[in-house]
Amino acid sequence: MKIKTGYLYHLKDEFFEKYQGLGLMNNHEFEHSRPSYLAIKDKDILWFIPLSTRIEKYQSLIQKKIKKYGECSTILIIEVSGYKQAVLIQNAFPTLEKYIKNIHTIKGKQVKIPLNVQNNILDALTQTLALKNHGTNLFFTDIDKMEEMIKNEINVSV
Repeated sequence: MKIKTGYLYHLKDEFFEKYQGLGLMNNHEFEHSRPSYLAIKDKDILWFIPLSTRIEKYQSLIQKKIKKYGECSTILIIEVSGYKQAVLIQNAFPTLEKYIKNIHTIKGKQVKIPLNVQNNILDALTQTLALKNHGTNLFFTDIDKMEEMIKNEINVSV
């Protein structure tokens, strides 16, 4: 499957089993797919950023962060196919194409985030990564350990 930046995907259970304990979001109950993930290819890393429909919860968190820090770049609210969604930069993680289950569709159509919104999300991800590189880690996932494990997987398969 060719992965396209700006589209939403679902991941295989195998990924969550292999990378458990590294701060990934939990599975939804009642056998629903895991959250939809926005794919962003940044240099040689494939980043997945979860989206959530729990807008009230995340709007409240955004307000708390703005009150405390003056801004919030780790959670963004966007509209996707007519529905508001929270983009959870704080829960972003690297992955490999082999773990992708399928592309997310609504009424049979692939869901793509508009380019200007993609750019805003990429800017927020870049800012959060820069903060991490300077000692302020705002990620809930252990992206360092995940990157190390992914590099090991790549080296083993070569």
